[in-house]
Amino acid sequence: MAIRILANDGIEASGKKLLEAAGFEVDTNKVPQEELATALKNYDAILVRSATKVRQDLIDACPNIKLIGRGGVGLDNIDVAYAESKGVAVVYTPAASSRSVAELVIAKTLAGARFLHQAYRDMPNNGVAQFNDLKKAYSAGFELKGRTMGIVGMGRIGQEVARMAFGLGMNVISFKRNGEATVLPIEIAGQTINATIPCVSMDELLATSDVVTINTTGKKGDAPIMTAAEFAKLKKGAIVVNCARGNVWVEADLLAALENGQVGFAGVDVFEKEPTENAALLAHPRVGATPHIGGSTKDAQERIGSELATQIIEFFGR
Repeated sequence: MAIRILANDGIEASGKKLLEAAGFEVDTNKVPQEELATALKNYDAILVRSATKVRQDLIDACPNIKLIGRGGVGLDNIDVAYAESKGVAVVYTPAASSRSVAELVIAKTLAGARFLHQAYRDMPNNGVAQFNDLKKAYSAGFELKGRTMGIVGMGRIGQEVARMAFGLGMNVISFKRNGEATVLPIEIAGQTINATIPCVSMDELLATSDVVTINTTGKKGDAPIMTAAEFAKLKKGAIVVNCARGNVWVEADLLAALENGQVGFAGVDVFEKEPTENAALLAHPRVGATPHIGGSTKDAQERIGSELATQIIEFFGR
């Protein structure tokens, strides 16, 4: 009898093809969260991304589930320890989307430095009648070369951001809880060099960075990293970017810091609540927002699908 898998948040065609070739039955029909406890009784495994939650009550309701797969980096939507205590395996793909997320961090940084988010809004409506006014308004941007990128969290994504920032000629510093510098291999002009990224205090990072990017995986219940106190310590007019998790900062405090000019631009991809209902944040003229697309590129999805499929095939011994 075929092992049945519910890919409730979808799976890339390459991963589905690998699983089906190995004899698995893969269902990609979306089941609403409130109906999962009943539906999952007909499956041996469930695959999710960030939308579907696999909590203790769902695990208890479906003792037949042998594996939970997460396409992506964070596991905050899965009660991992509880699942494993019940003998349910949890697999995920922490490296597959790192570059895609890092590129979005850099894209948002460039948007903030050159007012791209505002120009893209204004040009379609006012570009003909107010061309010269817009040109003057958006000619006060700055180059990233020689500026300081402060990276909070130096995991896979943070390291990818650092490599790209080095490529743009930026100075890079970091904050890590263990206080250790990071030695990072970087390829420049066909040669690999080892770059040392200093680890500084959070206060120093906030006070000296032109760009602060948060690249930690916040877990459910974790205290925010950025509150009013931290925003107040920023270098005046700094760019802040969050392509990690919505709970790593307090949105109300971010809005206040934007209003008083402490934050010059906020690149936001994740929200405290998703779908977000924070219309004020989305509409703010110094916010560049995207709907949680950090790891959602075709390239990353291909890697995620293939890596998940490989782990599932190995687990079930196919």
